[in-house]
Amino acid sequence: MSNQIVLEVQSLFKSYFSSTEEIIILKEINFKINTGEFVCIVGPSGSGKSTLLNILGTLDKPTSGKIFINGEDVFSLNDYNLAFLRNKKIGFVFQSYNLINRATILKNIEIPGIISGLNKKERLDRAYEIMAMLGIKDKANFKPYNLSGGQQQRAAIARALMTNPSIILADEPTGNLDTKTGKEVFNLLKTLCINYKTSIIMVTHNQDLALQSDRIIYLKDGEIEKEESLIK
Repeated sequence: MSNQIVLEVQSLFKSYFSSTEEIIILKEINFKINTGEFVCIVGPSGSGKSTLLNILGTLDKPTSGKIFINGEDVFSLNDYNLAFLRNKKIGFVFQSYNLINRATILKNIEIPGIISGLNKKERLDRAYEIMAMLGIKDKANFKPYNLSGGQQQRAAIARALMTNPSIILADEPTGNLDTKTGKEVFNLLKTLCINYKTSIIMVTHNQDLALQSDRIIYLKDGEIEKEESLIK
């Protein structure tokens, strides 16, 4: 694992205002992620895990604080450049797969490549290469509802890899899967870290899986309670 910092979070704070009070979701969050590092974020429901992941993915903006991706202050970018960075640098994997049911698996995987402007040959070459790597090349022309949960999550991972992002953000990616399939998906993500130097930040309730990552960040009441390095 490299010591090159791919993502840095500085003094992150997020709150919402209700009609009567300010509700604080995240406060004084600081951490760094290295290239090729696998970090799990764990904590009880309501601790701010998904909000943090959405901000890291630039899908939501912090109330204050900064996020740097490859040294770039992402929230200083205009909307166009932020969308470009999100497409190129960040892949998303969700608990519910978020595949488009009316489109084939191949078309689902192609979508980030279409957005980023890859030509058709580049997109298809890339999509088939990733599907082969993830063991779903024979499912290219199937619709998502014809696949098992594990196969759908592999397709979602393939889509996340389409633009060769620096970072994959995974929100409970094994949450809808049985134990065996969940472990297979987790091991796939670990392989991406090792072979492709992709940095993975995964929110999970599964302590057994979290203990197999490089580092665990424990969130509680919107704050980092502690961090645990698992590198031997």
